[in-house]
Amino acid sequence: MSGPETAQAVGGTLEERLLGGLDEEQREVATTLHGPVCVLAGAGTGKTRAITHRIAYGVHSGVYSPQRLLAVTFTARAAAEMRSRLRDLGVGAVQARTFHAAALRQLQYFWPQAVGGSLPSLLEHKAQAIAEGARRLRLTVDRAAIRDLASEIEWAKVSMLTPTTYLEGAAGRGEPGGLQPATVARLFEAYEDVKVDRNLIDFEDVLLITVGILQEDPKVAATVREQYRHFVVDEYQDVSPLQQRLLELWLGGREELCVVGDASQTIYSFTGATSTHLLEFGKRHPDAAMIRLVRDYRSTPQVVRLANDLLAARRPAGPAADARWAKPLNLIAQRPSGPEPEFAECSDDEAEASAVARRIAALVEAGTEPKDIAVLFRTNGQSEAFEQALAAAGIGYQLRGGERFFNRREVRDGLLQLRGAARAQADDGVPMAQRVRDVLSSLGYSEQAPTGGGATRERWESLAALVALADELSAARGEGFGLPEFVAELQERATAQHAPAVQGVTLASLHAAKGLEWDAVFLVGLSEGLVPISFADTPVTVDEERRLLYVGITRAREFLHLSWSLSRTPGGRAHRRPSRFLDGLRPAGSTSSHAERSPRKRRELKGPTTCRVCGTILSTGAERKVGRCSDCPPTYEEATFEALRAWRLEQAREADVPAFVVFTDATLTAIAEAKPASLNELSQVAGVGRAKLERYGEAILELIRGA
Repeated sequence: MSGPETAQAVGGTLEERLLGGLDEEQREVATTLHGPVCVLAGAGTGKTRAITHRIAYGVHSGVYSPQRLLAVTFTARAAAEMRSRLRDLGVGAVQARTFHAAALRQLQYFWPQAVGGSLPSLLEHKAQAIAEGARRLRLTVDRAAIRDLASEIEWAKVSMLTPTTYLEGAAGRGEPGGLQPATVARLFEAYEDVKVDRNLIDFEDVLLITVGILQEDPKVAATVREQYRHFVVDEYQDVSPLQQRLLELWLGGREELCVVGDASQTIYSFTGATSTHLLEFGKRHPDAAMIRLVRDYRSTPQVVRLANDLLAARRPAGPAADARWAKPLNLIAQRPSGPEPEFAECSDDEAEASAVARRIAALVEAGTEPKDIAVLFRTNGQSEAFEQALAAAGIGYQLRGGERFFNRREVRDGLLQLRGAARAQADDGVPMAQRVRDVLSSLGYSEQAPTGGGATRERWESLAALVALADELSAARGEGFGLPEFVAELQERATAQHAPAVQGVTLASLHAAKGLEWDAVFLVGLSEGLVPISFADTPVTVDEERRLLYVGITRAREFLHLSWSLSRTPGGRAHRRPSRFLDGLRPAGSTSSHAERSPRKRRELKGPTTCRVCGTILSTGAERKVGRCSDCPPTYEEATFEALRAWRLEQAREADVPAFVVFTDATLTAIAEAKPASLNELSQVAGVGRAKLERYGEAILELIRGA
């Protein structure tokens, strides 16, 4: 529901037919027909209803010509929904398109006269061209790196960067695909060369070339501006610099523009989206009308209050903007009262997934349809536990924005290699969980998570989920549970998840949930390191993580459940803590004393481990093993660490095993920093168990004394 429940009369005056069902602010939007207009529209406030009625009212009243108005948005689904609504309002001739679709249509029309010849073919996917560019540079890149590089090139192009200007513009963005920025710039240039050689253009080129033609050809620009007199832009907080430039060229200095957006829902900065254009709209258009839509018709007062409280705790991040534009919208709920949001602390990920599945089963039993329920998480790698818990409970589900866990390429490859290792398994005494780690390391698994995001991170998390499952099953089923039994378990679980999913519970990342809504929403994994994500390490990136949680909360119509876990695995150390964003939101009772537990006995809860240098709470296994956060400088002597590495390599060669099987880099670092003087002190270092202490202890102590 997106407005007052006032039926529109079929007959009656124009105002009655088009404005009768709108609230006061929506009516103001619909009747403010000349720009510039900025509509700040909160979640669930009926923005699409308001702007489609504005278009319809303008056309029916003779202010707009339907052929001379262009409405643009960001997804094909949103554009299709807008076209459907416009047809229902009797103005089906109005064009509603994505930026790319509108630009491509113009490019196809003007290319022959502006450039000549035929328009190059459109490159649907970048992977092959990037791979070819890498081969030309004699670079080795895998599929995951290619996906990350494709995303980086897309970001660079919508940010209006070229291979020449990439290095300066991409400062601080890390190493996409594991490559240094200078190498990425070279590969970016090679990719562009491949396209030229094959007479191809990509989706970003469609915008770039259209911008170029409009800038360089006055006749084409005049024709476009004569064709389109009025513009409406939805989701304006998501425009990129390139899209903004195209919009400015379409306008040609005119101000017949209506933009709609909400800076609090800017969650795609990694694609080049920025709310700057929305926040500075009043600066560029001093006479702009600003209309706020704050009546929330989607969610109950309880959900709306939580969303408002989350944003109220924000601290300014980034350059200061006009407070009139930058202040978050305070939503006012219009729905009847509903249940209070639920908060649940769980002992581990498995317990959290089981608790969520039980709560969903209760909702379904009470009459909520599974298709009206969603489980939302920060990363796709978190889905596996919830897939398994729902399958075990006999509840169908569907994954949005990602493949089913067991259909992911890295998981299928991992199963294949684990199956081969199980057939060739020798009784070498290596624990099953360690064998799984050894096998999956060849596919990219490591004890320490990648520092960045993207496909590399998602692949690691999928493999880490298999390792975590191996740990759990090994602990639960004892010494007789070996690699063959683990592989059989995986095959059985993969089969069990094939439940009909069309009408099932939606499993989705928070990013994939944007623009959607459900009666019941479960926000899971709300612990530090996930929300906010561990690589959000600046005020600006942390603020975007807060907005991402806000988007998740505002997806719920009535029922909202928020949960987190204290440990990744059953029986693991309770080192996690709830997301900082929940401070002041969750009731005092939602603590570990009320936690959902796994059926297996777990260790006594301990406080979080802190960095010995700066005192920051450590969030990764590698950091906790070393006792120091990754940002602080190491405290070991370089000679000691290098001596340990040389010794480890010698041991690995003698045993014919990978070096990390002897000790991981994190454990070596911890030993070098601890400088143990006795076997007892060495045994206190994380990663040095009884077997390794007996096998390597004296040699390590001798080496440290010598160093």
